[in-house]
Amino acid sequence: MISEALKVDPNSAQAHFDQGLVLQALNRSDEALASYTRAIDLNPYFAEAFFNRGNVLRRLGRHEQELDSYTNAIRIRGDYIKALNGQGNALRDLRRSEEALASYRQALAIEPDDVAALTNYGNALRDLNRSGEAFVIYDRALAASPDDKIVLFNRAIGLMTIRHYERAIVDFERPPGIGAAEGHVQGHLLHCTMHCGDWRSYRTDWLLIIENVRAKQHCIDPFELLTVCGSEADHLLCSQLCVKKECPPSTSPIWRGERYRHERIRVAYLSGDFHDHPTAFLAAGLFEHHDRARFETIAVSFGPDQQLGVRARIRDAVNHFCDVRQKSGRDVAELLRDLEVDNGVDLRGFTERGRPKILAFRPAPIQVGYLGYPGTMGADYMDCIIADRIVIPKSHREYCTEKVVYLPDSYKVNDSKRQIAEGTPSRAEVGLPHAGFVFCSFNNSYKITPTAFDIWMRLLRGVEGSALWLLESNGGVARHLQREAADRGVTPERLAFAPFISSEDHLARCRLADLCLDTLPCNAHTTASDARWAGVPMVTCLGSSFAGRVGASVLNAAGLSKLISRSLEDYEQLALRLATYDNALFALKDRLRMHRKTCSLFDTDRFRRHIEAAYMTMWERYQDGKMPESFAV
Repeated sequence: MISEALKVDPNSAQAHFDQGLVLQALNRSDEALASYTRAIDLNPYFAEAFFNRGNVLRRLGRHEQELDSYTNAIRIRGDYIKALNGQGNALRDLRRSEEALASYRQALAIEPDDVAALTNYGNALRDLNRSGEAFVIYDRALAASPDDKIVLFNRAIGLMTIRHYERAIVDFERPPGIGAAEGHVQGHLLHCTMHCGDWRSYRTDWLLIIENVRAKQHCIDPFELLTVCGSEADHLLCSQLCVKKECPPSTSPIWRGERYRHERIRVAYLSGDFHDHPTAFLAAGLFEHHDRARFETIAVSFGPDQQLGVRARIRDAVNHFCDVRQKSGRDVAELLRDLEVDNGVDLRGFTERGRPKILAFRPAPIQVGYLGYPGTMGADYMDCIIADRIVIPKSHREYCTEKVVYLPDSYKVNDSKRQIAEGTPSRAEVGLPHAGFVFCSFNNSYKITPTAFDIWMRLLRGVEGSALWLLESNGGVARHLQREAADRGVTPERLAFAPFISSEDHLARCRLADLCLDTLPCNAHTTASDARWAGVPMVTCLGSSFAGRVGASVLNAAGLSKLISRSLEDYEQLALRLATYDNALFALKDRLRMHRKTCSLFDTDRFRRHIEAAYMTMWERYQDGKMPESFAV
């Protein structure tokens, strides 16, 4: 019918607009854009065409043009609430959340109970870390539309960001009729329950998520899946689904094949964690050791602007420090292109504060995943992943879309300058019993599965007077895990919980532990290095995925391969043997103390030489016009 109308009147703005609606519904975005643009050419005062054009441009990731379209719609119709919401959303996409607030306020001045404007307003406040104000706004939206699933979903996400997981669970469970994969509710809900140690529906939820991932439903964030699933095939599929939905490759890459001829290789590290964060604690020494005669280093920071601590070390160590918190993904990508970066190294991937959309614009000739996300990105625009022979054995390379670059020792960088606070606190000061063997696991609680906890409770029952020391990462975890302990015949008081404190103080208190117990399917990562640095042995079980093999990588580089088990049965027997045979444990602790600064795990300059050799090989291949390839340093 529309094509017939265009044949009758090819200059009908309405017919071109209607054609755009059809094409947009069919996800033929480029054609829909052309139709809306033609409608606007024929009628420059067609507000709805500008609005829909903005919607298509948003889908295409062209946020500056998106903003321009919504602004034109508002210019024509000042009370166009949907366009005001669109304008605010475009500003948020451009990291201009303060300006977005003004757009939402303008919409609310026209209609104070507009639920979309209220929800968007709350989201913008959340962007600006004004969580208290955001929850007031979400409550206003729910007063206007009780049980609105979009409002509840966004409030739940806000609650997750401030670690109020039990309240987030209530909001995730409340919306009626929510689809299986809608908004990642399944994945977020499971992740929240894991944070709390609330496993009452764990197996059912886990099986449903795996089923939906295999049915190619984008129902869970890749990072959330890593913590509950050990299948590399499922991880790859989940990553590919995420890339397709949330960060597909740009149709107009920014780097067009140029070959830069610099005196030094320009390496840009992209992260939201250049502040007091585990990634920064591990990597600060690498930045300080880089060979400035051969490498020009750039830190691209999209995380909190914390001026002191490890951020100051990193700022002083690199050649350029770029704070890009308020820049859109395209703007950051264009900055990398303007800087003529040879090698863009993404330190976050699909983790919190990760911004994979930046490298989706292909701003650099070499794009590498490293450290923050332990697995494949499943994205064609990621050329290489830095690993070692343990975390990605040759048989697992088929599950990586990237080429694998193997470092000797461990892929995991460590800082040989990490400080430990003077003096060790007393057991009473940290809530431990005055005597008895202390098992510990300072991993985030979402890594603790019922299977691991079963083993830990058997160990407590098998070692008289022992205690298990865990991280109290949120308000609900102690209550739930103590209940789980009681259900397994262990007195709840035998579980002690450690609050978050500074890195230096945490390392000092670690020394009170006798043996660290690793988790599976997702191992200790930074906490594995913490235990070794503090002189506490750790037993691990070699998992079937990258995330489940990091503990083995760390122990191997520390010269403690005998603490790596190949099955959960062996893991349990090894831990029990060490806890009941004092001489073996004392010998391990002596070895850790004597070799802490000489083992390869903590030789930062040795690691620096290896990763620079990797960068050099990547660069030489690019200079020779060769495609990326797997290789070993």
